[in-house]
Amino acid sequence: MAFDPVKLELVKNGIGSVVDEMVLTVVRIAYSSIMKDTMDLSSALCDARGRMIAQGLSLPLHLGSIPDAMDAVRAEYGDTLAPGDVVIFNDPYQGGMHLPDIFMVKPIFVDERLLGYAIVVAHHNDMGGRVPGSSAADSTEIFQEGLQIPILKYQEGGRRNTMLEKIIARNVRVPDVVLGDLDAQAAACRIAERGVAELARRYGADELERYFDELLDYSERAARRTISAIPDGVYRCEDFLDDDGVRPGQPVKVMAQVTVRGDELEVDLSGSSPQVQGAINSTLSFAKSAVYFAVRAIMESDAPNNSGFMRPIQVTAPLGNLLNPRRPAAVAARGVSGFRLIDTIFGALAQAVPQRPRAAGEGGTTSYSIGGVDRDGRFVLFREAIMGAWGGGFGREGIDGVANPAANISNAPIEMVENQAPVRVERYELVPDSGGPGQWRGGLAVTRQLRFFGERATLQLRSDRRDHPPYGLSGGRPGQGSMTLLDDGEAWSALPTKFTRPLGSGQGFRHTTAGGGGYGDPLLRDPPRVLADVRDGKVSIEAARRDYGVIVLTQPWRIDAQATDRERAARAAEPVSAGGQP
Repeated sequence: MAFDPVKLELVKNGIGSVVDEMVLTVVRIAYSSIMKDTMDLSSALCDARGRMIAQGLSLPLHLGSIPDAMDAVRAEYGDTLAPGDVVIFNDPYQGGMHLPDIFMVKPIFVDERLLGYAIVVAHHNDMGGRVPGSSAADSTEIFQEGLQIPILKYQEGGRRNTMLEKIIARNVRVPDVVLGDLDAQAAACRIAERGVAELARRYGADELERYFDELLDYSERAARRTISAIPDGVYRCEDFLDDDGVRPGQPVKVMAQVTVRGDELEVDLSGSSPQVQGAINSTLSFAKSAVYFAVRAIMESDAPNNSGFMRPIQVTAPLGNLLNPRRPAAVAARGVSGFRLIDTIFGALAQAVPQRPRAAGEGGTTSYSIGGVDRDGRFVLFREAIMGAWGGGFGREGIDGVANPAANISNAPIEMVENQAPVRVERYELVPDSGGPGQWRGGLAVTRQLRFFGERATLQLRSDRRDHPPYGLSGGRPGQGSMTLLDDGEAWSALPTKFTRPLGSGQGFRHTTAGGGGYGDPLLRDPPRVLADVRDGKVSIEAARRDYGVIVLTQPWRIDAQATDRERAARAAEPVSAGGQP
């Protein structure tokens, strides 16, 4: 049948408003900073067959996993869910990703007819386990990581499962916060139920379902157009994680083989390392999310991110692989592997469409948690994600001090951090000369320095990109690697990229993210851009000459054009480097 394009747009925007309001509802009423301020959560709407129709604000890396999660829910309950039912789970081996991410699914009925499912995925402050925050990279099996929740009814017929609530409360360190955040997720699902009911009244349930189908087909057509524009071929790229959190200094390989045939794309991840001892293993559903995001990032269409977009993309990894581990492998720190897979897909696609992907960014968000006792003997738990930088791209500067686009979350305000835990933020700044040199410079790294003033605590931190800094593209150079330092009272000493350790009163730590890679030959960078970076404090006078061949003079600020021409001519005669590509 023919579809009215105006009505299709209205339906698309109506559904988009529903899923966005779900996220905003959680932000308004959640207890934890990780939801309210960092916005580490996502929302989606699926149709009655479990196909994702639309996604809301926040994390793209959550949303590609929703089709697999819905498959697991439907396999568990089939068609038996009824009005007022709400399902939750976090088991990575039954539709989940890692234990702090709790999926909540509510079937939406209109006049006793199932029209779809509302889904909210949210990162909770704690799920128990050996380390506060439940995200330690040095755990070696999932049983150390916290409470595993299989697919269970959190509410049945609108009535709470008080037994399940008691089990959750007894196993987490901050039960009031976790249960409050679950209430926020439930409220968001009710918002979706109300919104879909309004759309059904406006358009009719039958017509609404037909437009669901058309939105899936619309996104599929857009995805196939994007893939068709990529030359057919096989493109391979490998990149490395610094370590698995248990064996420092032993890199872990992430390899992708991307095959393009016409309007279909296949990604084979079998060349990646086998599953590792540490917690950086990633479920296949999360790996799929990373691949979907990478393809979406080179797409120009504004078609919805839904299951239709995913149809022409196939992702495979053998069981027992880093990106498809066997139970009971630890997966709490799977985020770094997902971010590295995105960089690897970009590296492969850059061989086919070099002007579309950006150079590597900071390697994904750095995650840390502080859990301990304040000076009044009260337990405190604070978790934060630190954002870094984007790499440069063709005609596009790297961006400073923002989240990796696959995360789409934010750094918490200093005032909020200091209000949530007995800490003082002593430094929060961009790092000069940290962005990879290029015709388009990579984004600058971010430094965050905190000092703990409670009685005692456990500090957990997950980062990467120290030994394998973000690569540049098309002659661009790598960004600066990351670094974490601890103040032991006498000196600052380097810590591994992933660790769990005690934190004493008065001790401080400083984390610097990696800088983004550059794009294009640095000697082709417009000298006035280099001068502007120097005046802004982003590039030093010394680095302007060393990296860009630009001679900057002061009093007044200006470029020595003749000296710059001589410097660049001499550099052009030197051997060309590989540009830091993986």
